[in-house]
Amino acid sequence: MRIFYDAEFVERGSQLPIQPVSFGFVREDGAELYVINEECLSNVMKHPWLAVNVRPGLPIREDGGYIYEWDREHPEYPYVMSLDTLVRHVQRFLTEVPDIELWAYYGAYDHVVLCQLFGSMGELPAGIPMFTHDVQWLAEQKPEQRLPPDPVDVHHAMWDARWTRDAYEQLQAEPIKTVGYVGRMLDGVEA
Repeated sequence: MRIFYDAEFVERGSQLPIQPVSFGFVREDGAELYVINEECLSNVMKHPWLAVNVRPGLPIREDGGYIYEWDREHPEYPYVMSLDTLVRHVQRFLTEVPDIELWAYYGAYDHVVLCQLFGSMGELPAGIPMFTHDVQWLAEQKPEQRLPPDPVDVHHAMWDARWTRDAYEQLQAEPIKTVGYVGRMLDGVEA
């Protein structure tokens, strides 16, 4: 079963593991999982790119200028959970169906973040692949196919996972055949 996913994460340099912010997963059977790491808030706000690009999609509220906290009134707050709980949800979602195939868009880092949830790649639970297929690679193999427009909330893991599924499906469709201009002959000269 194909599972399309996206991860938002904090890169903190070579001495620290990559910290997960959120994951979105979409299975071919229509099941979805969206989870947010409650432990990442301060690192998201300290990271210039994440604060501008990922923060707007998270259930965060500002309290007095420089104090940020999880917004318990936000509709996506129920997805905020401890890292241990997040890992259990991800493992259950990925292993409750057999023969999974992971797909992401520019998914190299996403796969590393996923593996680090469980320790190292060698510690992945049975049934979770040691690699992720990449929709970007597939797009390069089919340059005649167009990718769908960007999702409404770019850098929101759930929307990006859905977009990845849609991109995969669009790339697997038959290319749209276009009729090119065929010049007609006028007095023996192509027009």
